[in-house]
Amino acid sequence: MTLPALSVAAAERGPAGPQEYYELRAYRLKSGASPASLDAYLETALIPALNRLGSKPIGVFAQQERSGPPAGTEVRDPNTLFVLIPYHSVESWATAASRLSADEQYQKAGADYFNLPKTSPAYERIDSWLMLAFAGLPKLEQPAYSLEKKPRMFEMRTYESYSELKAIKKIEMFNSGEIEVMREVGLGLIFYGQTLLGPGLPRLTYMVSAENQEAHSKHWGGFGKHPTWNKLKNDPQYADTVSKIVNRFLVPTGYSQI
Repeated sequence: MTLPALSVAAAERGPAGPQEYYELRAYRLKSGASPASLDAYLETALIPALNRLGSKPIGVFAQQERSGPPAGTEVRDPNTLFVLIPYHSVESWATAASRLSADEQYQKAGADYFNLPKTSPAYERIDSWLMLAFAGLPKLEQPAYSLEKKPRMFEMRTYESYSELKAIKKIEMFNSGEIEVMREVGLGLIFYGQTLLGPGLPRLTYMVSAENQEAHSKHWGGFGKHPTWNKLKNDPQYADTVSKIVNRFLVPTGYSQI
C-alpha cells in the first residue's frame, strides 16, 4: 500500500527508523450503559487474538473525571472506551480483520459478544483512526511504572490543523526537538501518530503519562519553561500549526497492556 505524498513528507522528518502504525478506536457507549460485555470481549477475545497476530502491547483506556481543564483545550467523550492497537506495517493492519475472521479461538471467545441482541448492543458506534508513528518516536514506548502495571494516568492530546501543510509543519516541530524536550522533563512518552485515515483530518494524536496527576503537572511545568520549547514555539515557520486541541485524561482498564 502506497502512502499519500504528504504523509511520506511528514514521515521523512526526524531520526530514521522503522515506524509503526496505530489504530485508535473509540467505542462510544450509551450514557449510563454498562461496559461489561465490551470489557469481556476486549479482554478475553480481541486482545489475545491481536497479540497472536503480533500487535502488542494494546492499551484500553477510560476517561478520567477531571475538573478545570487547561485553557484552550476541550475535554469530551466521558462515555467512550479508547483502544490503541499497534501494527508493524500497514499491511498487517489491512489484513487483521480477515485474519481474525479465520481465528477459531477468537470466534469462540467472542461468541457472547457477537450474539448480543439488537435491543442490547455493546456500544452505539465505533470511531477509528489509522496513524503513522512519528519518525521522532517510531515505536510505542512505556515507562517502567506502566510496564509494571503500577498506578498511572495518561494524557491523550489531539491537535487539529487548518491545512495539510500546517499539520505537517507541526509534526516537523515535534521531530525537531519537542519530543525530546518532553522526554527530558520527565513526561512518560507512549506514542505520537500522524492521522492518515479517520474523521477530523488533518490531525495528529499523541499520548504521555505519569505515575499521578501531581507528577504530570510538574513535568508539564518544566516543559513550559524549557528553552528549547520556547525557541521552537517562537520560530515563525511553526506559527499557526494548531487550530484546535482536544485533551483527554485517561486511566487504563485492569486488563490494559499499557
